[in-house]
Amino acid sequence: MNMMDNVNIRLAGARGLVCTFILVACSVTEATETPGTHSIAPTRSAAELTEKKDVPCTTLKVLTLNIAHGRKDAVNQIFLSKAAIRRNLEEVAVLLKRVGADIVALQEADGPSGWSGKFDHVALLAELADYPWYSRSTHARSPLFDYGTALLSRCEFVQMLTHRFSPSPPTPGKGFVLGQIAWGSAQAGRSPAVVDIVSVHLDFSRKHVRRRQVSELIQILINRNNPVVLLGDLNSDWSGESSVVRELIEACRLRAHRPTANELGTYRRNERRLDWILISEELEFGSYAVLPDVVSDHRAVVAEVFLQADENSETIAVDRAACAR
Repeated sequence: MNMMDNVNIRLAGARGLVCTFILVACSVTEATETPGTHSIAPTRSAAELTEKKDVPCTTLKVLTLNIAHGRKDAVNQIFLSKAAIRRNLEEVAVLLKRVGADIVALQEADGPSGWSGKFDHVALLAELADYPWYSRSTHARSPLFDYGTALLSRCEFVQMLTHRFSPSPPTPGKGFVLGQIAWGSAQAGRSPAVVDIVSVHLDFSRKHVRRRQVSELIQILINRNNPVVLLGDLNSDWSGESSVVRELIEACRLRAHRPTANELGTYRRNERRLDWILISEELEFGSYAVLPDVVSDHRAVVAEVFLQADENSETIAVDRAACAR
């Protein structure tokens, strides 16, 4: 056994202890939120009170990223100092400012948590990357952590909802946050379209849990009957009969960009495509890319999306009644 073998054994042991510790923490997660859908309010910065940026009239640039509790590519955030976590999030902010997305979806986004510096990661990113509107939803909470999904936006949300999936012990809770926007204006020759923007995170450990969570998500989207831009960490790729990505697309008539492409991996060494941007059939992709920046164990995905005009109307087609039930 050489020195590298010893290092690998110690690293594996440390990871095992971390996983055990986290599972114990998850087992005592406080049931502070009832699973289900709840209305919430976005947070506005002082800048938004004096300067309001409209939703782009033609294209919408969106980005999704699992920010991994601010740990970047470290083994676990619990081993990092507050200063190190802040530096990691500053790198994320630099990426967001460079890309200039109109709306950003985040997963594993922490509020003040003992394991990740005891400060609000989403509020910091909104400040550093100049997003006047943001909203974070807690899906998992314990004495050790408080985290979930989030949306950052340069335009006002006209409605905000959060949904916490049914409990899935021993893994922590998951869910999504939904922000509704009025996209477009009379200046673009059409009435504004009501579009739902969703940041979602599904369970990583079990296929049957992901399928149950997706069933909850599908039912909510169908009942809302709006065009959708769905972004997030689905912990599922395209292959296999159990792919929840395919289930979502088939049930709600969504579309994915080149779903079988081999070069669009998003996790660790780009081995698997777990992070997705899915859009309704009323919308179109203008561009789509997985970014190379290492700011997490996931890669950011960015896309430009535009409204598809109905041939017989100045407004986009918004018929979701044909979604499978």
